Amino acid sequence: MSTSSGKDKVFEAIESKGVKFVRLWFTDILGLPKSFAISPSELEGAFEEGMGFDGSSIQGFARIEESDMVAKPDPETFQILPWRAKEGQNVGRMFCDILEPSGKPYEGDPRYVLKRNLAALKEMGYDLYVGPELEYFYFKDDKGTEILDKGGYFDAMTTMDAGSNLRRDTILTLESMGINVEYSHHEVAPSQHEIDLRYQEAQKMADIVMTYRIVVKEIAQQHGFYATFMPKPIFGENGTGMHVHQSLFKGGRNAFFDPGDEYHLSDIGKYYIAGLLKNAPVITAVTNQWVNSYKRLVPGYEAPVYISWARRNRSALVRMPMYKPGKENATRVEYRSPDPGANPYLAFSVMLAAGMDGIKNKYDLPDPIERDIFKMTEAEKEKAGIRALPGSLIEALMLTEKSELMRKALGDHIFTNFIASKKVEWDQFRTDVSRWEIEKYLPLL
Repeated sequence: MSTSSGKDKVFEAIESKGVKFVRLWFTDILGLPKSFAISPSELEGAFEEGMGFDGSSIQGFARIEESDMVAKPDPETFQILPWRAKEGQNVGRMFCDILEPSGKPYEGDPRYVLKRNLAALKEMGYDLYVGPELEYFYFKDDKGTEILDKGGYFDAMTTMDAGSNLRRDTILTLESMGINVEYSHHEVAPSQHEIDLRYQEAQKMADIVMTYRIVVKEIAQQHGFYATFMPKPIFGENGTGMHVHQSLFKGGRNAFFDPGDEYHLSDIGKYYIAGLLKNAPVITAVTNQWVNSYKRLVPGYEAPVYISWARRNRSALVRMPMYKPGKENATRVEYRSPDPGANPYLAFSVMLAAGMDGIKNKYDLPDPIERDIFKMTEAEKEKAGIRALPGSLIEALMLTEKSELMRKALGDHIFTNFIASKKVEWDQFRTDVSRWEIEKYLPLL
């Protein structure tokens, strides 16, 4: 669809649906949603020149002396917001590209970072497709972790799964916005749920992930509850992950598929996995960007901690789902450490950079590990060459900070500002006196 025809369709929808306001969406460097509303009368100017705003108050965007920013809406992303729908008073939304006043793409815009990485990939003849699996929790409110149900993995829609109505309404809302859902189910922990999205081109999928997170929260709020993508909200229970299935296509064919290989995996696919494994430590600060993310990445709760790959073994960091005859396009790599609190634009960018590093340098793929790694001794893991992911945010940041691959993938602006922001978060965390410390040390010392 051309840009002009995309604009025409937006104006047609505004007229036919009675749209009174259009919300322009974008994210800060941490992936937190930002928006402002304009009236349809301002839309022609927004398409042509963009809408100016002050970027100095947006996390990681701009300093006060260079704060003028321009948000230019992408007409291909226009949708009606179903939860704001009223007869003749609908609200639409579009994602924006952030520009400098000169019209140049702004290097602090996460959406631009992904576009830039995908454009470089396109020059090599490839397209990246991703299919994330986002988990989340429903709680009574945002003041605590009082659960709605005691359901478990794949529990049926019974009283054990009180969140099923919320999940159903969420899926209907997503589908009304043109977002394809593959399936949904109750997850392992009480009040934990998962809705899986049908694989899509990476740029579109990053926009979809942002929409998904907002829809989940909006529908929960409509029912009087709270939904959270916090990686580890409940001590002693599984955390929430965002396993990301990914594959490269070239000329409409899956570049990861090879019918003659024992794993049905091409050399390109093997190099890509090897790149993910080699670079896993340096991308973790981006795929798992919060202090709380590392409360999930511990042994014993299904989250992958150890850097290895496998076909069946779900304790591995990278999994290669089993090939089904006639399903060549489904050949893919599943990277299992990310959590849904990540910025999808940056997370997809660094995973792609890691995999492409493997392709460019033709890294050797180690043998798959099909044993339960959590049950292996330290000596066995060392013998097998299995390393662990960083154990804390600061450990992850120290590795990322030294990586030229990450600097190139993120660009100087986001690389510098992201690390600075996360170091502030770490300092706030490490200087706080927690309830655990009071209960542990106060009676003792």
